[in-house]
This record gives sequence, C-alpha cells and structure tokens, in this order.
Amino acid sequence: MGLLEGKTAVVTGGGTGIGLASAVRLAEEGAHVFITGRREAELDAAVEVIGPEATAVAADISDPAALDRLYDAVRGRGRGLDVLFANAAVAEFVPLEAITEEHFDRHFDINVRGTLFTVQKALPLLNEGASVILNGSTNVDAGDEAFGLYAASKAAVRSFARTWANELKGRGVRVNTITPGPVDTPGLTGLAPDAEQAAGLKAHLATQVPLGRLGRPEEVAAAVAFLASGQSSFITGSSLYVDGGLNQI
Repeated sequence: MGLLEGKTAVVTGGGTGIGLASAVRLAEEGAHVFITGRREAELDAAVEVIGPEATAVAADISDPAALDRLYDAVRGRGRGLDVLFANAAVAEFVPLEAITEEHFDRHFDINVRGTLFTVQKALPLLNEGASVILNGSTNVDAGDEAFGLYAASKAAVRSFARTWANELKGRGVRVNTITPGPVDTPGLTGLAPDAEQAAGLKAHLATQVPLGRLGRPEEVAAAVAFLASGQSSFITGSSLYVDGGLNQI
C-alpha cells in the first residue's frame, strides 16, 4: 500500500521537470494523477512515463476555460480531489530597466493569477483532509539580479499559502508551499540562451549550494509526496525548503 492509495491528485505543469517527477512519485504512492501542460506532445510522453494511473489534460492555467476542462475531467472520475500540486510557472531573467508590460503580464498571469484560479476552481472538489501544495522558490528570500519579476510572483504564491491555510482549515484542507532551490530541470536550462551558457549557469549555481550540487527533480517530488500524504497531517501554512541548504546555512 502506498501513501496515497486510492487518492486523486492534480499536478499542473506535469509534463516535465519537477511536475513530471512529482506526478510519477504520486502515482507510485497509489494516486490517480491528472497532469496538465500547454504542449500535448510532452503530456503524451509524460503519460507513458507515469503509467496507467495518469490522465493528461492540455491546459494553460492562465486560461480559466482550460481550468474548467481540467476539473470537469477530475469530476468525471467521481472521487473528488485529495492532492493538488499547483506547480506550473514561468521564469525569465529580465533586469529592471528591460522589464516590459508583456514580461510582467506573463509572470503574473501564470504564476500568480493562474495559481489563484487553479486552487479556487478546485475548491468544490477538494475532499475533507485534502492537501494543496504550491510551488514556491528560494528566490523569494534572495535579491538575485534580473530575477525580480519571478521572485515577486513567487512571493505572492507564498503569501497565498498562508492565507489559504487559514481560510480552508475548517474543511481540514492543508495548504503548504514546497520551496526548491536550483534543480536540474528543462526549465532551468531554458533560462540560458544556449547550451554552453546553460552549463555555465548550472555550474555557478552548484557552487552556491552547501551540498555542492543542483537538486534532482525526484528529490523535490519526494517532499511533495510527503506534504501530499497523511505523514504531514500536522503541517499547514508552512514552507518546506528543498534547497541543499542554499537559504539555510
């Protein structure tokens, strides 16, 4: 018996990286996992990796109609929703003087507005004792150059977790933030314009981590599974750092 046997989970941005690793782990723990993403080819490949306990729904979380389609699919399973991992997000390096309205809108439409309505639209489906997990970032605590928009959007997400934990406590729903440090994912690679610069970025970030390396998506997924399960039954409103000590020591 897994930690989530018979449960239903949703992972947004579940086609690659932390989202995919988390969907795999939740399925291994016994959950049926609905994954979303904007690219159908990635979703199809992810379902092959996750296995028969996966259902893919192509959806951009910044589009309310797409979220409705996602939750219609969950509702159709008839078992409500036990775990929601609001993982989908975007990130770009943009210095203050170069920020445009388009940069701002992209970060806040997906990372903030999208996360808000991902959770709000799930409310009618959440079972008693459900776990909502928001994907945060160690950048909330840092002032890294050219990452101000991303950090600000993730600070809003962290604030959401505190407020929603308070608002949903009467239903027995726990809300927490998972806070990864630098993790070796396609998203991290995509921050750099080419492979050589991506390798340099990763090498630099690894030197900043006390454990001396980047995290692996599976390591974050293990923490997500913990927050999703009854093993974390007395944890809500919290931020669980999976950062190799980056923001701790």
